Amino acid sequence: MSTSTAPKRAFVALVTCFNTDETINYAATRAQVRRQVEAGNNIMCAGTNGDFTALTHEEKIRLTEEVVDEVAGRAQVIVNAGMPATFETLQLARAFDRIGVDGIAVITPFFIACTQDGLVRHFSTIADAVKTPVYLYDIPARTQNHIEPETAARLADHGNIAGIKDSGGAQETLAAYLQVSREKPGFTVYSGPDHLVLWSLQNGAAGCISGLGNAMPEVLAGIVGAYNAGDLAEAERHQATFAAFRTELYALGFAPAMVKRALYLRDPSVGASRQPALLPDADQDAKLRTLLARYALLPSA
Repeated sequence: MSTSTAPKRAFVALVTCFNTDETINYAATRAQVRRQVEAGNNIMCAGTNGDFTALTHEEKIRLTEEVVDEVAGRAQVIVNAGMPATFETLQLARAFDRIGVDGIAVITPFFIACTQDGLVRHFSTIADAVKTPVYLYDIPARTQNHIEPETAARLADHGNIAGIKDSGGAQETLAAYLQVSREKPGFTVYSGPDHLVLWSLQNGAAGCISGLGNAMPEVLAGIVGAYNAGDLAEAERHQATFAAFRTELYALGFAPAMVKRALYLRDPSVGASRQPALLPDADQDAKLRTLLARYALLPSA
C-alpha cells in the first residue's frame, strides 16, 4: 500500500521509567506502554525521549523485550539501535532482530564526525545484517551528523531500508525527505517535530514519532485518527492544542526533560532521568503544574 493511501500511524517515543536508585522501573514502563496502546498509539522505545544514551547495552535489550511483551501484538514497536560506532549498533540491531520488532531505527552516529559516504556505509551495514526493516533517524542538533536528502535517496535503494524518522525540526528538510519518498516507492517518512504532525500527514508522511505524545497521548492519537477518518477540522483542532502545549512546555527548558518532568508530575512512577540530567527545580515545577492544570493534564484530587 502506498504512503498516500495507507492509514497514517502515530508512534510515541516512549519514556523509560526509573526507580529512585536510577535502575529501570520496568513495571512503570509497561504501564506507560499500556497507556499509549489504549490511546491508539504505537511505540518507539530507546529513543531520545527514552534516555537511550543513559542506558547500558544489556538494558536496551531487556527494555525492548519488556515492551514487545507488553504490547503483545496490539500495536507496532520500533526500537532505536543507534550508537556512535557501527560495531555496537550492529550488535544491538541483531539482538532486536531476534526479539522481533516491527522496525529498527538507527540514529546517526554521535560524537564521531561522519561523511555522507560514511553514513551510507554505516546504515547499509546494519540493513544488510537484519531482516527487520531499518529506519534512518536524523536529529542533527543532538548528533552533529545530518543525513542529506540526497544521501537518504541513495539509501532508499537498499532493499531493507524502509524510511526515515526526521527529528531535525526544519520544515524544508522534512519536505525534502518527503520528496524522496515520492520518488522512491516503499521509502516512508515519519515526522518528529510535534508542530508539524498534521502538515506532514497532508504532505505524504506515513505518520509521526512524537515525544510530546507521552504527555498528551489522546491528542496525538486524535490528530492522526481524525486525519485518517477524513475529518480535517477535528485533526486541525487537535493539532492546534498539541502545538500550543508544545510551545508553552518547551519554553520552560530542554524538551525531553520537560516532557519527562511533566509526566512525572502527573505520575511519579516514571521517575527522574539518570544523572547528570538536570535536577528538579521547584520554580520550574510550579510553572509546569500551572501549565498542566490549564490543559487538564493533572490527575483529579
